[in-house]
Amino acid sequence: MSGLRAIALAMAAMLTAAPIVVGAPASASPVPDDTADRVRSAEYWLDSLGVRTAWQTTRGAGQTIAIIDTGIGSGPPEFDGAVAGGTDVSGIGSPDGRTPVGVIDSNHGSWVASLAAARGTSPSTGMIGVAPEAELLSISLGFGSAVTVPFVEQVATAMRWAVDHGATVINLSFTTNTLGWDTRWDDAFEYAFDNDVVVVVAAGNRGAGTSRVGAPATIPGVLTVGGVDPQGYASAEASTQGITIGISAPSEKLLGVSADGRIVEWGGTSGAAPIVAGIAALVRSAHPDLDVANVINRIVKTARPAAGSDPNLYGAGIVDAAAAVSASVALVTENPMGSLADWIRLYRRADSGPVPEQTAAPVEIEALPPADAASPSRSALLPSRETLVYGTLPLAAITLAGILVALGVTAAARRVRTARDSRTPSR
Repeated sequence: MSGLRAIALAMAAMLTAAPIVVGAPASASPVPDDTADRVRSAEYWLDSLGVRTAWQTTRGAGQTIAIIDTGIGSGPPEFDGAVAGGTDVSGIGSPDGRTPVGVIDSNHGSWVASLAAARGTSPSTGMIGVAPEAELLSISLGFGSAVTVPFVEQVATAMRWAVDHGATVINLSFTTNTLGWDTRWDDAFEYAFDNDVVVVVAAGNRGAGTSRVGAPATIPGVLTVGGVDPQGYASAEASTQGITIGISAPSEKLLGVSADGRIVEWGGTSGAAPIVAGIAALVRSAHPDLDVANVINRIVKTARPAAGSDPNLYGAGIVDAAAAVSASVALVTENPMGSLADWIRLYRRADSGPVPEQTAAPVEIEALPPADAASPSRSALLPSRETLVYGTLPLAAITLAGILVALGVTAAARRVRTARDSRTPSR
């Protein structure tokens, strides 16, 4: 993470424009539940992605989608019976996570949740989510300088809380516009994968200044969602591009239920992600024996061809809910989106490899004898027994011998001189 800049970009990447109140159905013509209900009929993705066909098999019962976002509003009837619990990790929300956090973005979590699992206002009216029988967890995050808890710490805490409270799918509709991520996310995301939770992440929006896919969409193992328009073309404003995009879903002309109950039109991969999260819940409900790798593999392998062929824009293609739920897909042993554990081992240098096994019995060695008692400390200037025996006495003896030799030589020299002088005649 790169501090407040990254957090600001995370918030900016959520939205493509200020939402507007829906006044008419979208241009697509799905088969609505109630032709007189313009909200239900405007949800074109329910038919274009085969969601209603998938409902003939399952509506997501038994699954729990954690919405880690700004909080799901508690007032709208579309959420009655949908939210099974929640928490706040920002320090400024309510304990149940149902008080929207933020000044300009507080409705974002409600919009996201409504696309994933809204219940409608009746069986045939009001906004309905992709997995209307799945339960939701509302985990409120805070963005910007007003929040005292670091953003990376909030996300790590939220991930663990979601896993510990029964989430089978986690939706993250935010980005940081930075490729790397804090090491605290290593453990948090690996915790989700180890506990068999599908993590769906928005790719980010070019129109909001996000030029490339950033974390958490770059984390191996997550299903990153790019955005397309209602005609299936990569959204010019509402999606970034990058090799980590796994699948695409509609990100324009979306609807959302605001915290105050208003229905608004909005856009961005923040909306594409919960559509895919809802489909992941449908797949898990229809195939409860599948692990994360195979749930994601079914979604990727059954994708429809996109209007374009660039995998950096579309990933495997456009998600197909009906095929993901009902098609015959071979089982896999590895997540097609990669392995976070392998990435950590290679790039974090967190694991140096297994400890080599011992091949020979250790040799026993007898204990060493105890060390001599330490001599009492004394001044280095005072002579010791060793210095007297091996230093002072030999030196004194050598010196005395030298003196005696010198005296002998001197005495001999005097005798020679005296004898010579006695033989010299006098004049």
